Amino acid sequence: MAQSLANFVLRKTRFMQDSFNIPQLLLRFALGITFLTPVADRLGILGAPGTGNIEWGNWSHFIDYTATLMPIFERPMVNVMGSIATAAELLVGICLIIGFKTKYAAIGASLITLTFILFMTFSVGIQKPINYGVFTASAAGFLLSFIPQYKWSIDHLLNNKAK
Repeated sequence: MAQSLANFVLRKTRFMQDSFNIPQLLLRFALGITFLTPVADRLGILGAPGTGNIEWGNWSHFIDYTATLMPIFERPMVNVMGSIATAAELLVGICLIIGFKTKYAAIGASLITLTFILFMTFSVGIQKPINYGVFTASAAGFLLSFIPQYKWSIDHLLNNKAK
């Protein structure tokens, strides 16, 4: 009886660990793409301003928009803040997709989007971050940071190599 119970617990524990494998991969990719696409947009990679589903199309339009979210800052400081945000989003997006330092990248994703929520809420109201799904992205990053292992990632390869 005790052996049967132990086997049952081991199977359930293994199932619980394995059940995170595909969802964490999908969540990493979804969040990573969510960060990389706006970076590509503001750098003009996705198209010119005013075409298709392009939000900014170039750096100048992105900084104009960023200035509306940060009305207390002068243009040079907005440019610095936009540059920092872009670098952070690029780093977090790449790390999430390849699965490198995933826990920290997920926390970074959550903090970046939380910062965006705060600036958007104070400048244009709460409805915009709700409409853009920023709360969901922030919560998703936070949730991803608690997943115990990231299979199909550089982290997983490095952890297995260290053992």
